[in-house]
Amino acid sequence: MTDTATPGRERLAEDPAFRETHFVVLDFEGTTPKGAPPEPIEVAALGLKHEAGHGPVRSGFSFQALIRPPTHAPVLPFAVKQTGITPADVSGASPAATVLRALDEELPERPVLLVAHHAPVEGNIIYAYREACPRLAYTRIVDTRLLAKHVVSDLPAYDLDALLAHYGIPQPPHRHRAMDDVSVTASLFRTLLTEAARTHVITSLADLVRVSSRRLRAGEPTQLELS
Repeated sequence: MTDTATPGRERLAEDPAFRETHFVVLDFEGTTPKGAPPEPIEVAALGLKHEAGHGPVRSGFSFQALIRPPTHAPVLPFAVKQTGITPADVSGASPAATVLRALDEELPERPVLLVAHHAPVEGNIIYAYREACPRLAYTRIVDTRLLAKHVVSDLPAYDLDALLAHYGIPQPPHRHRAMDDVSVTASLFRTLLTEAARTHVITSLADLVRVSSRRLRAGEPTQLELS
């Protein structure tokens, strides 16, 4: 996203709240036991921060870890086929509460907003482990799926692969591994912000939160970017 001026029109890059916010793009890979909610087997996060003339660029914050699921949620064959993560890969990993506590403690200083594609998946996992990751649990999530629907309203599909194809963003080498998916979601987020800013669909952080964010069930944030 560039900072090209448009006289008489508010620009997203001019909003102090937008410039100060640290966006943390997040993705879980998981396994889904029969009759129970998904359990995470991998998580990755990547920080983006506004840079004048360039928009949100990588901030230097990153986090990646495999997760050992509970005994009731083994890594199922479908998950192995999709992610390449095997039961042996996670057998020595830490459980979700430990990993998410570590991620929570390493989050950048506020103001922070999370970013994910189809954010209810990430939100439900965070809510399930909210006692271990209170900062995550009280931080709003910008959903790039909702953002895409607001920016371009006539696509036949809004899944991640469809949006990558629409915008010509190359598929990552290991699609459905958490860090690769985080990297392309970050690219998609930047692309959507560029288009939203160019067309003045979104001119402030408040606009972005209003049209594309979700609030986790853990509670009501007391400020826009509570983390």
